[in-house]
Amino acid sequence: MNIAQSMAIVVPWTLWLLYWVATSKQVKETARKEASRSRTLQSIPLIAGGALIVLPDLNGAAWSFNLESIGSLQFAGLAVLLAGLGFSVWARLHLGTNWSVSVTLKEGHELVRSGPYGLVRHPIYTGCLLALAGAVLIGAEWRGVAGLLLIFASLAYKVRIEESWLSGHFGGAYAQYRRDVAALIPGLF
Repeated sequence: MNIAQSMAIVVPWTLWLLYWVATSKQVKETARKEASRSRTLQSIPLIAGGALIVLPDLNGAAWSFNLESIGSLQFAGLAVLLAGLGFSVWARLHLGTNWSVSVTLKEGHELVRSGPYGLVRHPIYTGCLLALAGAVLIGAEWRGVAGLLLIFASLAYKVRIEESWLSGHFGGAYAQYRRDVAALIPGLF
């Protein structure tokens, strides 16, 4: 992978991150928050996986801006990346003030089941995974697949924690939601 491919990945993700940061304070007060140790355990595979997906190769040629490496596979990957980021933003907007970056219960937390939450229980993660799959296509290297698997494992761990908390908080309503809607990938997980 070269710097042009890396930039095709980093620029959309940077814009997404800026939106995430800009809206991060527009949320309800926190009632319960995940322990920092748990958050750190999630972050390690996220960082390692992200590095495997986005960093250019270590050879000198990879650091030259070579647009010839951007072909139909990379354009398809960019489309998938943008669709995934768009889906996650839709989910973030739909979740509204219940959103948080870490596993959290908010004051007056609501169980949202509409919009993207009617398709999957964790659509922000689904959108991010889709965007990362697009990034893997842009990079077109096996190390990207390894990175995606690391990030999936991290998010699956986070989903388990969230599911436990939400089941405890919402009881039978969340149990029904779990029966009705897949966690991340409709029909699979």
